[in-house]
Amino acid sequence: MTKTFETSNREEAIAYRFTLKEATIGNAAFYRRVSTVVVPMIIQNTLSNIVGLLDNIMVGQVGTLPMSAVAIVNQILFIFYLCIWGSLAGAGIFSTQFFGKGDMDGVRYSIRFKAMTAATICTIAVLFLFFAKEPLISLYISAETPPDAAAATLQYGMSYLDIMLIGLIPFSLTQVYASAMRESGKTTLPMAAGMIAMVVNFIFNALLIFGLFGLPKLGVLGAATATVISRFTELGIVMVGAHRPHSTYGFFRGVFRSLYVPGHLVKPIILKSLPLLCNEFLWSLAQAALLQAYSVRGIAVIAAMNISGTISQIFNEVFLSIGNSAGIIVGQELGADKLVNARRSAWRMAALSVASTLIMGLLLAIFAPLIPQVYNTEPEIRAMATRCIWVVALVMPINSFANVSYFIMRSGGKTAITFIFDSCFAWLISVPAAFLLTHFTTLPVLTVFLMVSLLEFLKCVIGFLFIRSGIWVRNIVSHTQTA
Repeated sequence: MTKTFETSNREEAIAYRFTLKEATIGNAAFYRRVSTVVVPMIIQNTLSNIVGLLDNIMVGQVGTLPMSAVAIVNQILFIFYLCIWGSLAGAGIFSTQFFGKGDMDGVRYSIRFKAMTAATICTIAVLFLFFAKEPLISLYISAETPPDAAAATLQYGMSYLDIMLIGLIPFSLTQVYASAMRESGKTTLPMAAGMIAMVVNFIFNALLIFGLFGLPKLGVLGAATATVISRFTELGIVMVGAHRPHSTYGFFRGVFRSLYVPGHLVKPIILKSLPLLCNEFLWSLAQAALLQAYSVRGIAVIAAMNISGTISQIFNEVFLSIGNSAGIIVGQELGADKLVNARRSAWRMAALSVASTLIMGLLLAIFAPLIPQVYNTEPEIRAMATRCIWVVALVMPINSFANVSYFIMRSGGKTAITFIFDSCFAWLISVPAAFLLTHFTTLPVLTVFLMVSLLEFLKCVIGFLFIRSGIWVRNIVSHTQTA
């Protein structure tokens, strides 16, 4: 059995002490490297969220009930999306470090493992969501909702989900390809594919939701159909780009001639993947539980939080992309056995992430009263959405540091710690607090939302202590043979 262990200079790397300037400000070469990874990611994800906002507005024109139904289904599907990302992340840790090491066979084995994992999870999810859709959607419809409105919301949601299930297949395969590309630090093709898919999604949304140019007016069904079309488009682009002759992604060459993965790699990848899969599943379930806790205050809360969440995600994308990029950059340096550089880069990425929120949080607060006005919904829902956005803007620096801490710890393979840090915190702290405050107090729901959001500061303290300890500084592929 091949053993994976830390390199001999790990103790030296942990003992190294940085000056404040060294730990927070990089040189020009550092920021050029960061920009090549993070800028395409920010562009793609920001444009995706803008299109998502426009989609949301289009569905919102149909009415509050269809918008609420779509929000409920998307929250349920969010659990699946994070399960896919979490299941691929374990192999992604190896893929990133193998790339930093220059071992392309290792990268191919990681991709094969991802493909088999994604196919398994997608099959299970489609079957489960198809047969359990009615009780799942009903969980989010408050008992105080009038019967006619409750029945209409349920019907909208089930019809929307039936079509969206088809799109889970191309989504899963796209993540296999796109994640490997990003882990190599080459993020341009996933960005281009995502941007083209967004345009396709937007065009077909306009055509099918409102029935333009003689096409049927399908409402929420049109929104789902447009999403499925765009996902097949995105998959086609990344597959063609990955397998075309003389592709810059050479590690895709011959990757699926077989599904062989060396036995000595399977166990360590599984051991890293399972905590991440469980973490993403439980964390996303916790977010669903939080929304369900808030929803006991009425269907209007779901609509308001759907609006605020869609808008806020656009501004959050900068720090989310920086956090994801931190995992790639730090992971490659760990794989190349540059452990001191990895620690230095980790602190610099954390500083960059927090600094970005000072600008984006201010912009979000400024635009908060404006964007909800374009929704075709009640004035009180728009006002509630504005206040929710202000809460998000206030806690953005806290969330950014917690996010980048997660990716830094994950880059060194400390997946058990990230499980405790992320999902255990959500289930032991955030969810019980939201449940108790919504069910056993008369505090306004916005006050509850603020109090629960501020609890993330505890995660920042834990994340800071873990990063400073250096426990995550590990090269997990230096003594792993893939031949």
